[in-house]
Amino acid sequence: FENTRKRLTKTPKLYFTDTGLACHLLGIESPEQLARDKMRGALFENFIVTEALKRRYNQGKESNLYFYRDSNQNEVDLLLKKHSGLCGIEIKSAMTYHADFEKALKQMDGWVKESVLDKAVVYAGKLENTAGEIKLLNYTHLDDVLA
Repeated sequence: FENTRKRLTKTPKLYFTDTGLACHLLGIESPEQLARDKMRGALFENFIVTEALKRRYNQGKESNLYFYRDSNQNEVDLLLKKHSGLCGIEIKSAMTYHADFEKALKQMDGWVKESVLDKAVVYAGKLENTAGEIKLLNYTHLDDVLA
């Protein structure tokens, strides 16, 4: 981001556009094996990021998707740059909500200079809440935060 503080790291984060290929390369051959694998969270994040990218492109929009990590290891899984600010998205593969999912989103206002318009946790669980400062969404409702 052009307006973030100078402590932003320059290490890129790579994503596979084919999560099936990523699983194959990791030797994951079944849903049961994936459920137990230590890479489950990273693969779920990869899936959500590529879905967000596809949805943005299919809507005829620029991707405007970024990953944020600074030299203090503060991290937000996905940032969407909108016309008037940012949307921060944390991605979790867990089926059960935990309050610590929101930690980075609650702190991100101090990390970036842009206005933060929306914040959301996108996860694999069923419980949803869109009333608070931070939306809690099942991953099937990703469009609600990308709009």
